[in-house]
Amino acid sequence: MKAINSTTTNRKPLPITILQFGEGNFLRGFADWMIDKINSDGLTAHGVAVVQPIEQGISDLLNQQDGLYHVTLQGIKNGQPVKENRLISCIQTALNPYKEYNAYENLILSPDLKLILSNTTEAGIRYDDQDDLSACPPKTFPAKVTALLYKRFKKFGGNANSGLSIICCELIEDNGSTLRSYVLAHAKRENLGASFIQWVTNCCYFYDTLVDRIVPGFPSDSIHEIKEELGYDDNLVVKGEYFHLWAIAGDPQIKELLPFHRAGLNVVFTDDIHPIRTRKVRILNGSHTAMASLALQLNCLSVREAISHPLIRSYIRKMVFGEIIPVIPENQEQLCDYASQILERFYNPYINHYLKDIALNSLSKWETRNYPTVKDYYDKYKKIAPLSAFSLASLLVLYSGKSRISFQPNDAADAVHFIRSTFNPDTPGLWIKNILEKRSVWSNDFTAIPGFIEQVGTAAANILTHGPEQELYRIIE
Repeated sequence: MKAINSTTTNRKPLPITILQFGEGNFLRGFADWMIDKINSDGLTAHGVAVVQPIEQGISDLLNQQDGLYHVTLQGIKNGQPVKENRLISCIQTALNPYKEYNAYENLILSPDLKLILSNTTEAGIRYDDQDDLSACPPKTFPAKVTALLYKRFKKFGGNANSGLSIICCELIEDNGSTLRSYVLAHAKRENLGASFIQWVTNCCYFYDTLVDRIVPGFPSDSIHEIKEELGYDDNLVVKGEYFHLWAIAGDPQIKELLPFHRAGLNVVFTDDIHPIRTRKVRILNGSHTAMASLALQLNCLSVREAISHPLIRSYIRKMVFGEIIPVIPENQEQLCDYASQILERFYNPYINHYLKDIALNSLSKWETRNYPTVKDYYDKYKKIAPLSAFSLASLLVLYSGKSRISFQPNDAADAVHFIRSTFNPDTPGLWIKNILEKRSVWSNDFTAIPGFIEQVGTAAANILTHGPEQELYRIIE
């Protein structure tokens, strides 16, 4: 089997215009896949230099393969199975700045550089007022970006054209705006000067984004078959689902730098990321959270198993189309189309998305993802959203330790202890009331919605008495 490198493939060198912090599966199976698409369509000629954000990483392995690897995508599109194998050739080099700082500095001072792309995990975008901007490199990602931009500012004398576009893929709200605020905080703390702050403010563009694609990563269970199919000994294969969405909010000049829309990719350029975030969090993530606690009690292991269960499938569809979508202030037809795509993704036979993983920290997830629907539904209709209330009852029964399966929650220990230690099968309504009124567990005051606590208590009592399957059958009929 052939090795994979620049001598065994038809690879053309590209100028390095993108500095990418993060060499993990997601960026390589999502952003780099898209960049490679617009390059191959002749729309751009972006070369990517990958930088390890921390000392440990896979830059050496990437360089062994000259930055080349395959992305294999599998999923369902319009009811039919689809598969795509693509050789990604946009990555030109990879480096560890902790060991190769001079090479890293040469890249950040290059006049060809146009864009920074990052996925340093949710913990990556944090402000540390003790970080040393003169370190080679600084420890935290915001400090790295501050130092990088200051070096460019000095190198090019504050020329407006030397500014960069910065696109963050970290899964925090307002990711680009947050990074920008931290860069400015570092600049002020280190007294880097008003002219530098003005240059960052006016000549550098920070974008808020929302990313969506399930990327399990290296397919260890089927890698031998995939290598045979590809014809290469590729040890950096990335597996992902076919679906993708990238929403990017900020200055419209990014559309010229990254013309994803002209390659037919599912990328949305917008002034405001929040409506797109709302629909994703409520429809996709809200469905996952509601599904997980219920489906686990019906002995389902994965999203695919859950959505294949006729009762759960009917429950999720009725909740999404009857409670969630009607209270999102967007075009209802477009929301229904989006929701249909989401439900289609749940059937993906090639991706194992385990319910136990989705159930991690379900208390805060339910409050973030599902409670806004309950609140907006009451505000609009002056009544409780019954299926959303049922999802919370199901979750609390699962956490009680008295459900029909053995389940150990992976959640805030104090909250789990309170739920379990106060359980009383004789007065389940009071048990639920005590939980939902305990403000150390929740951020919201559930008593603000008349009848909500009582409805959750009734649903929990019925689940405990009749079992989740019988009660589910009753509420969806």
